[in-house]
Amino acid sequence: TEIYTLSLHDALPIFEKLREHLNVGQWHIVFGGSWGSTLSLAYAQSHPDRVKSLVLRGIFLFLNDDMSWLFEKGGASEIYPDTFERYESLIPEEERGSLIDAYLKRLTSEDEEERLEAARRFVEWELRISKVHLSEETIQSVMKDARKFAPFARAECYFFHKKGFLEFEDQLLQNCSKIKDIPTHIVHGRQDIVCRPRCAWMLHKCMPHSTIEFISGAGHSDSEPGTEKALVAAVEKFKVL
Repeated sequence: TEIYTLSLHDALPIFEKLREHLNVGQWHIVFGGSWGSTLSLAYAQSHPDRVKSLVLRGIFLFLNDDMSWLFEKGGASEIYPDTFERYESLIPEEERGSLIDAYLKRLTSEDEEERLEAARRFVEWELRISKVHLSEETIQSVMKDARKFAPFARAECYFFHKKGFLEFEDQLLQNCSKIKDIPTHIVHGRQDIVCRPRCAWMLHKCMPHSTIEFISGAGHSDSEPGTEKALVAAVEKFKVL
């Protein structure tokens, strides 16, 4: 089964076409969380004159050890060993050298049952560690619809396999000099297990004029009360730039 998805290189020109189509000279706020923070940074670094301000959440930079932290043994698995065991157990021991590659193999299988089970395990793993307080009802509501979780699993796994389509590992950090003068506010959950808080701190250190908030009691989700409140406040602040 082939994967049809936009790479980072495909997405950035589309954003520019959208801006031109809408006749927007400069985006007042570019806002993104998680993979959206990756896209926002990449776009701003490619077109710094088109971005007036940045509001970023749940920073993910596609650094190798952060990718391993999330989907390989020895990272988030140390905090959620029971949940990780279900995710890992689908893969035979001889293929566990790269769980991402092993999952991609199954997510692109010709066998529909194998694809769906791989997608179910893949999404469930990330979903269960994404929020500090997450009800079983919420998890089951997501997992009951294969039309949603199966494409998500294939696309995300493929992006990790391709290392975010970045030209080199620390590209987003190295290119921060291009956006050093853009007002930027970073919001990150202190208990974020999906995207470690250190990513947000590393970005902040590369952008000395940025501001940063770590939200105690919040994980990766943008819907957690403290995170949501901080994001709204940041947008309100930048509205008057």
